[in-house]
Amino acid sequence: MKAFLILEDGTVLTGESFGAAKEVISEVVFNTSMTGYLEILTDPSYAGQSVVMTYPLIGNYGICMEDMESVHPWPKALIVRECAKLASNFRNEMTLDEFLKKYDVPGISGIDTRHLTRILREYGVMNGMITTREDFDLDEVVKQLKEYRVSGVVREVSCKEKRVLPGDGFKVALMDFGAKKNIEKSLNKRGCEVTVYPAYTKAEEIIAAKPDGIMLSNGPGDPKECVEIIEELKKLFATNIPIFGICLGHQLMALANGADTKKMKYGHRGANHPVKDLKTGKVYISSQNHGYMVMEDSLNRDIAEVSFINVNDGTLEGVHYLGKNVMTVQFHPEACPGPNDSEFLFEEFINMMEVAKDA
Repeated sequence: MKAFLILEDGTVLTGESFGAAKEVISEVVFNTSMTGYLEILTDPSYAGQSVVMTYPLIGNYGICMEDMESVHPWPKALIVRECAKLASNFRNEMTLDEFLKKYDVPGISGIDTRHLTRILREYGVMNGMITTREDFDLDEVVKQLKEYRVSGVVREVSCKEKRVLPGDGFKVALMDFGAKKNIEKSLNKRGCEVTVYPAYTKAEEIIAAKPDGIMLSNGPGDPKECVEIIEELKKLFATNIPIFGICLGHQLMALANGADTKKMKYGHRGANHPVKDLKTGKVYISSQNHGYMVMEDSLNRDIAEVSFINVNDGTLEGVHYLGKNVMTVQFHPEACPGPNDSEFLFEEFINMMEVAKDA
């Protein structure tokens, strides 16, 4: 079945429908990863967006449900050059097409994704519609696209009630702003008892539970929209509890301390972004997925110092808060692009909790 991708600048690209046959409007972003499409599809940070995969063949190793980062996919659609019809992998449970049909997510293939990515890089991320209707009114669609906004997504993706992942080590409170499963797994395999809290949990409840540490997760959307959460983070920052923030958690902690964030032209999404540790000079390969960034010149240098920068464009990738057991990074140490390049940050978090407990 023929399908169309319509961008808000009036560009129309024609391809073939796969997955669910339904019409969606979303923000269109691109990811440069060669593998990991299942982890990308089940990353809650993509809520409200459709993902363009720049690698030309997607789906060739099928789907292994054990590798999902959440209970279902979050992107509104998947855009690929070619969707593999056959999957070669001893762990495979179904094809990508079957997976998208199962969860009612539309896909479009046959798109020149390199050309589409060049458009998004040159003009910036824009909204788009995927439809199988051939009688669409371009002017009406463009009007709809210009009105679309990604909003309310943190509340949408966060868990609705707290749950506990047992462990016999440190007790960690994980704030779920759209947390990938591998964050809690990374803590749990280091012995931590992880209590996952809904995004809008009050700081008083978390403090009353007496955790040894607090993890601030990744998540979708504009960090400035999370006004209530930012106010609770100010209270958590005022305690002496060690805090580790990832991605959206990094941005929210910066906002809680007076820094500013802005939307990037096309963001960082992929598994090959080099980040430099300013303390050691070492460069690590990182996995990233964000469309907003913390403005380095907005940091209060009396309370914060830059710990990591992006080697490609020099943007801020990490912050250490002075005189506090608080560190945050923009990239994903729980992901495996290196494959283990930045896992040491979890060890640093464990060490922060050890030091705080002995104090």
